[in-house]
Amino acid sequence: MKTILITGCSSGFGLDTARYFLERGWKVIATMRTPREDVLPRSEHLRVLPLDVNDPKSVQALAEAAGPIDVLVNNAGVGLMSVFEGTSMETVRNTFETNVFGVMALTQAFLPQFRQRKAGVIVNVSSGTTFKPLPLLAVYTASKAALNAFTESLALELQPIGVRVSLVIPGRSPETPFGQNAQARMRDQGVTVPEAYADFVRGIFEQRTAHASGPVTRSQDVAEGIWRAVNDPSAPLRLPAGADAVAMANQR
Repeated sequence: MKTILITGCSSGFGLDTARYFLERGWKVIATMRTPREDVLPRSEHLRVLPLDVNDPKSVQALAEAAGPIDVLVNNAGVGLMSVFEGTSMETVRNTFETNVFGVMALTQAFLPQFRQRKAGVIVNVSSGTTFKPLPLLAVYTASKAALNAFTESLALELQPIGVRVSLVIPGRSPETPFGQNAQARMRDQGVTVPEAYADFVRGIFEQRTAHASGPVTRSQDVAEGIWRAVNDPSAPLRLPAGADAVAMANQR
């Protein structure tokens, strides 16, 4: 029985991926900033552990508590919808801290055990905006593009020691709270919309509403993509997850 550690399991892709692997007989370590065991089915194969990817002590404590694992899924991340001119550099740095540096820190914490066993899989969850950039997502897309580049180079670095690295790239997922969280974070971070951009921003939100019925990504798509990345050694490095992500990848 293999063990998978998944970050960001309180909701969305992480939560459904944890369920998916549990149903298929894996041991699952589900991490959350504030652990809640009630969001996942009761199982002797489940452990819920705390993790703040931006806190080095939290990352180290997790690595010690988790013990040996076979797969690391870096799913935890933050979204941000904002006009770049109205976005503080503190907010930019905070976005990169979670979406890039947090992934790097967690990966570095678990690499020694993978290297010693000459085995292991790392899956990083990116974003379809790296296939098709969109307005109001410049900072978020930049952080995910940096994650893509890190992953691609890391895959080459770890291949000789028997560790596989993959990217799962979801599209837009209305069934998860990502969009609401991204807008809420914009308010919480004090992001402003300069008057010169007001009409443009209003138009973008109107377009999003008008095209809400188009192809989307389901949480199930992401769970299946991660399953394939973990279990299919012949899978490509980049795995689009969801009908819209596949379409954007083909267009790219």
